[in-house]
Amino acid sequence: MPNCRSWRLLLLLSLWGPLLWMAETGSEGQTAGELYQRWERYRRECQETLETAESPAVAAGFVLRQCGSDGQWGPWRDHSQCENPERNETFQDQRLILERLQIVYTVGYSLSLATLLLALLILSFFRRLHCTRNYVHINLFASFMLRAAAILTRDRLLPPPGPSPGDQTPILWRNQALAACRTAQIVTQYCVGANYTWLLVEGIYLHRLLVLVGGSEGGHFRYYLLLGWGAPALFVIPWVIIRYLYENTQCWERNDVKAFWWIIRTPILMTILINFFIFIRVLGILVSKLKTRQMRCPDYRLRLARSTLTLVPLLGVHEMVFAPLTEEQARGALRLAKLGFEIVLSSFQGLLVSILYCFINKEVQLEIRRGWHRCRLRRSLSEEQRQPPKRASGTLPLDFGIGQVTTGRVRSSGTLPGPGDEASRVSESYC
Repeated sequence: MPNCRSWRLLLLLSLWGPLLWMAETGSEGQTAGELYQRWERYRRECQETLETAESPAVAAGFVLRQCGSDGQWGPWRDHSQCENPERNETFQDQRLILERLQIVYTVGYSLSLATLLLALLILSFFRRLHCTRNYVHINLFASFMLRAAAILTRDRLLPPPGPSPGDQTPILWRNQALAACRTAQIVTQYCVGANYTWLLVEGIYLHRLLVLVGGSEGGHFRYYLLLGWGAPALFVIPWVIIRYLYENTQCWERNDVKAFWWIIRTPILMTILINFFIFIRVLGILVSKLKTRQMRCPDYRLRLARSTLTLVPLLGVHEMVFAPLTEEQARGALRLAKLGFEIVLSSFQGLLVSILYCFINKEVQLEIRRGWHRCRLRRSLSEEQRQPPKRASGTLPLDFGIGQVTTGRVRSSGTLPGPGDEASRVSESYC
């Protein structure tokens, strides 16, 4: 019996050996050594193929990456130096257009800032120009100035244009200027919102002035101030909180989550729409008055066209051209047209408003001429007082020189436009 068991064990081992050898060699009958040799041959062939193949055409440069505090690479990567310009012609063309648009609106905002500052000083200096209408203009000018200054400051603090850096920014930019850039972004959004709300105040005031004739103007000015400077905070503060909690990336200049951007965009679109309806309503009132000759205009079509062109920058009606088109819908050439139209007109809007409602305004020009005549009169009187009295001749009475000086004073004062003339009465009644 023991010998029988031994023979059975030997028989099983003899059958198990070929099975192990077949499993080790695999389905193709190759051993582990042969498999290693095949991989070595494959590696040599790959190296020879890579050496003989032509290298892809790339620009010379460096790829920049961010190394985190844990020693691992972060998600940020900048490979703009290695991009092939020939394959990226569309991107380069769009970038060139955007750079030119930036130059144009920088010039526009700079000119608007200078002219608005001068107009603000003129309306604040002359007391006869102090009225509710001009107070509203002054606040509108101030909102345009704040908008221009905030946008120019934000452009100085933003990083140079380049590829999208993902969810994180380089450590150098984050540590040095990120807080200042985000603060400038918040101030910019508030100033832009305040500018649109003051355009709405101008529309409400004009509508009330034309529809509710004889109503009190001064009693509503405090509400105008509350609406113009307080309403933007109602949507800018929630936007800041949402961005800090859910999209705290870069300098907040990119709006990857469009739902958060609509917190600011929705109130601005509402002000544009309300002002457009006010514009249509005011045009209807002007047409009815011009046709009934209440404004004493021989050609009411010409007067209506001039009034329309004057109201467009005051109420921001040009925003309605691309207002129904959202940023998600604008692509390619349409997006560039939308950006160019809105950016150029918005940057020069302050310049147009200051010219139309201050520099070529007849009431302002009358007050400037009156101030200039007063200045010349004071100068002439001071020169006369410094001159020594002339001696009387033998044929003239002693008081001839004094009487002539007095007569000269009366004549000089008689050339000034008095406060009771027609233009002054019209301006004072309008205020």
